Amino acid sequence: MRLFTIHLFSLCLISLSLSGQKALLHGYLNESNSTKPISNAAIFLEPGNHQTISDARGKFEFKDLEPGEYSIRIKHISFQEHQSKISLKEGKQDFFAHLEFKNELMAEAVVNGSSLTGGEKGIRQLSGSAHYLGLKELETYEYNDAIRLLRRVPGVYLQEEDGFGLRPNIGMRGTGVERSSKITLMEDGILAAPAPYSAPSAYYFPTTGRMEGVEVRKGSSQIEYGPYTTGGALNFISTQIPDEFRAKLDVLAGSFGQRRLHAYAGESFTHFGFVVETYQASADGFKELDFGGPTGFDLADYQAKFRLNTSKEAKVYQALELKLAQSINNSDETYLGLSQDDFAANPYRRYAASGLDRMETDQRQYKFSYTLKPTNNLSVVSTAYRNEFSRNWYKLDKVLSNGENVSIANLLANPAAYADAYQTLIGAGDDTLYLKNNNRSYYAQGLQTKVVYNWNNQQIKAGLRYHEDGMDRFQWNNTFSLDQGNFTLINAGTPGTESNRIEDARAWAAFAEYRLAWKKWTFNPGLRYESINLARHDYGKSDVDRTGVNLSERENQVEVFIPGLGIRYDINSKNQIFGGIHKGFAPPGSVAGSEPESSINTELGLRSEFNFAKLSATAFYNDYQNLLGSDMAATGGVGNNLVYNGGAASVYGLEAELNGELRPAASHWAFPWALAYTFTHAQFDNSFESDYEAWGTVNKGDELPYLAEHMLNAQIGAAWKRLALNSSISYQSAMRTQAGSGAIDTDHEIPAQWMIDLSGTYHLNYHFSLFASVRNLGDAVNLVAMRPAGLRPTMPRSFLFGIKARW
Repeated sequence: MRLFTIHLFSLCLISLSLSGQKALLHGYLNESNSTKPISNAAIFLEPGNHQTISDARGKFEFKDLEPGEYSIRIKHISFQEHQSKISLKEGKQDFFAHLEFKNELMAEAVVNGSSLTGGEKGIRQLSGSAHYLGLKELETYEYNDAIRLLRRVPGVYLQEEDGFGLRPNIGMRGTGVERSSKITLMEDGILAAPAPYSAPSAYYFPTTGRMEGVEVRKGSSQIEYGPYTTGGALNFISTQIPDEFRAKLDVLAGSFGQRRLHAYAGESFTHFGFVVETYQASADGFKELDFGGPTGFDLADYQAKFRLNTSKEAKVYQALELKLAQSINNSDETYLGLSQDDFAANPYRRYAASGLDRMETDQRQYKFSYTLKPTNNLSVVSTAYRNEFSRNWYKLDKVLSNGENVSIANLLANPAAYADAYQTLIGAGDDTLYLKNNNRSYYAQGLQTKVVYNWNNQQIKAGLRYHEDGMDRFQWNNTFSLDQGNFTLINAGTPGTESNRIEDARAWAAFAEYRLAWKKWTFNPGLRYESINLARHDYGKSDVDRTGVNLSERENQVEVFIPGLGIRYDINSKNQIFGGIHKGFAPPGSVAGSEPESSINTELGLRSEFNFAKLSATAFYNDYQNLLGSDMAATGGVGNNLVYNGGAASVYGLEAELNGELRPAASHWAFPWALAYTFTHAQFDNSFESDYEAWGTVNKGDELPYLAEHMLNAQIGAAWKRLALNSSISYQSAMRTQAGSGAIDTDHEIPAQWMIDLSGTYHLNYHFSLFASVRNLGDAVNLVAMRPAGLRPTMPRSFLFGIKARW
């Protein structure tokens, strides 16, 4: 009887326990048609106002829930929102969701013409080499330096200058990197260089830190985006108008007085959308000016976009969008580097004579676009744009010593030969310093229309653009004496007496591209046409009122057809091969009869997806018939912008990238990784003498300068629950600063170098995250350039930390 009572009591306890058991929900989030997990997604469960975020493995859970009916809602900035009903019973229950990639910036950017690729999915539809970096990649390190960001893209050549990335030097597939003047630089699909045809040197560069995406197009797939078709097109996608309310606030601070603020808010309604944004960055500088002084910068960006549109369900969709933007950048930067000996003693030193050097810029953008979609198969985007850019780089230009004007480039190349001038550089001499007001204003404006029509397995794209740009160069010199860091003005020059000329360009451009998909094949023939008029109006140094009494004019007219063909073969849904051939082109200068740069470019590549990784590899060959180089002060020249002919040259190489993620079973850990490698060989195929500083005496077979043979970048990460750690490890082989062959002379060598950056993010919840990064972890002292004048270092080890908020 006693035993029976015990059993009966136990059964009652079990019954009571079961009747009061709670529900436990385990969730798993993956990308659509993939096993790749989605981290940092916000999950909301109603009723009860339950919420959490997914961890690095895409997992989440809700405990102690009452059994019953619930609504689950999942939000992520890069994926379409998921909503569904779920019935929870007592005990543990699993929930699986595969989210469709949304990235509303891509949807919006593709519609309004701001994107060149259509994002990761769009790249697989291209018959040529392309790369896309989205929000995830941009926010990993919070770079405001395009050079650091683009190290993970193969086939892109980079040269630092100031350490902060204010004016990066970028090239592609063997083009020169000088002031990014040999690539098609764009923002939101619009030419972004100050004067892309007449003065393409990018003294203005889009602010990387405020972007939502970065795209690179190379090979035959980029002839749509001229005028520079040899290397490729680089497009920055600014913050797009979101399809629902979104807001952001990042507040960061760090070494060398770095301060950063990035904020925006935007929303879309049925017939109206907007986004307003500001990006503020500043630093005190990391270089040590003799006798003290600032070496940093202040940057302030503002942007606003407004859109009026019909409803998305309208039979004919139409939209009007206005973009207004301004970028103000003042930096205490100089062209003056260091001598070999002084660099070895202290690479972060700055000579006293650069104490007044300062660059002040103001860039403004106006863009008005009209989008029309009369059918699902047809879209038309027309855009009117105007960019204005003014700058005055007040900087040391030369030293008057013993009756001779000595350029700072020549002085630092051989300081022993100009001992008196060198003493003045360091504040201990009595020679005269010439500081030049490099005062210039630019404009670029135009109207372009693009039509896309799809039917069956075919597509035709066509576009037309009329473009005008120009540069007004109105410069003068001031002279100073310098004593122990104290400048005394000797003579204030008259504006216009050093340089007084206008350069302008008028260009018509058109393209047509046809795509035919047949079985597993896709064919993309295309043709581009450019008609360019380049002119210079030089009023002379004595006619500052521009009466025209000494006016000297010259003009050059260029017309060119640029054909291209891309072919893609889809082996299956995961593997494809592509290849292409196209004509490379770059506009010449305004000297009558000067020929444009021309080449025949070919590529062959593959894209593959495996269970554990994605692979992309491309072999390329550029056969130059006429390679051009431009004399710039930025490259150590005299700055006359004359274009020099390098004749025949050949560039070939291999670009490869491999990325994936390791996810140990039954673990909260995930290990994302990516590799990017570039091999390049670039040589002259003829012998000649050149006044262009970087070439000099050239023998057939000499290698081109400032092109590293090997570049490697490894991205290695580790994520655990709400914590994400990332590292970027970069290697660049030695490269020469002058054309040559064989072993590189140490006087003209940029040594091989490594660079390691780290970052970490901890998600407090869906809205708030803590961020920290270390750049140049090993505090490597890397020589990055021997131009414009003297040796220049990269930034030493620096820290950045702060808080990031999203709504």
